[in-house]
Amino acid sequence: MEYRYIGRSGLRVTSICLGTMTFGAMSSKEESFKIMDKAYDSGINFFDTAEIYPVPPKSNTVGVTESIIGEWLKDKPRDSIIIASKVAGAANGWFVPPVRFGLTAIDRHHIVRAIEGSLKRLKTDYIDLYQIHWPDTIVPLEESMEAMDILVKSGKVRYIGTSNDSAYGLTKANEIAKFKNLARFESIQNNFSLNNPRFLDELANVCKKEQISLLPYSPLAGGVLSGKYCDGTFPKNSRFYEYNKNSEARQKAMTNRFINEKSLKATKKYIQIAKNNDMSVVTLAIAWSKSFEFVASTIIGVRNSPQLDEILKASDIKLSEEIMHECEEVQKEFMYPMG
Repeated sequence: MEYRYIGRSGLRVTSICLGTMTFGAMSSKEESFKIMDKAYDSGINFFDTAEIYPVPPKSNTVGVTESIIGEWLKDKPRDSIIIASKVAGAANGWFVPPVRFGLTAIDRHHIVRAIEGSLKRLKTDYIDLYQIHWPDTIVPLEESMEAMDILVKSGKVRYIGTSNDSAYGLTKANEIAKFKNLARFESIQNNFSLNNPRFLDELANVCKKEQISLLPYSPLAGGVLSGKYCDGTFPKNSRFYEYNKNSEARQKAMTNRFINEKSLKATKKYIQIAKNNDMSVVTLAIAWSKSFEFVASTIIGVRNSPQLDEILKASDIKLSEEIMHECEEVQKEFMYPMG
């Protein structure tokens, strides 16, 4: 398993990270343990979670994922695993998180409350990488960065990162950190996949110039790149089957963003590229994601342990320039973002 450093930090992580947002909802506690055991035994040392997991977030399930991880983690050598978690973004963001009565903000109070809860559920005294789940457009960044810096100085957090952020937000936050001598964001966790390569615009440039690492999530485009939606149906128990039957406008919009005419046509072409090169499209998608110099670790998510098999095959694959070019041609044909 290949190791890479996150940003300028001392965090040396595997190029594949186990995402855990299914634990406690789509994956039972027993299955979650099997997934973590298989990932750990395969050499993966990096696990990513969040205080509001599992998804879709509900008031009666927030924190369940961290609790499952904490129970699994208690008989493992703590220093052998890099744990990343997140404080819920502001209630003025893309949705109101069902935690702390929907009054969340990226201020001192909420950051402290969030970290205390996560440490207790994870049964650990520190988190290796603590991230802002999405930006706060109201609370000044100075307050957010100062609060995160306090966590680093206290030893509760080793390094900090952001997610679902923009080139402007990432750059401004780190300029504040530089000016005030605070801990800076070493990573950004954004959506990045064959079907959504828009990170390759200005954000990739920022990461390369400032030595900040991308931790891509949804490298399979919400499962679309597995090909399971290509026949126009929604397999039962799949994420978008659940979202599509949900009356909530946000979840229906999410479905349409990931599953549409362009994304399905592009996926079919990626399937052919993978077939021509004797690999599954899942392996191709993960290998593509981890092929960029600014990517430290690609976050994958599964519902059951067998789904890890095709993902793990990507750990030792380096795509040829020819395959990368073929993928780029598909992206040019269908443009991006796909939604």
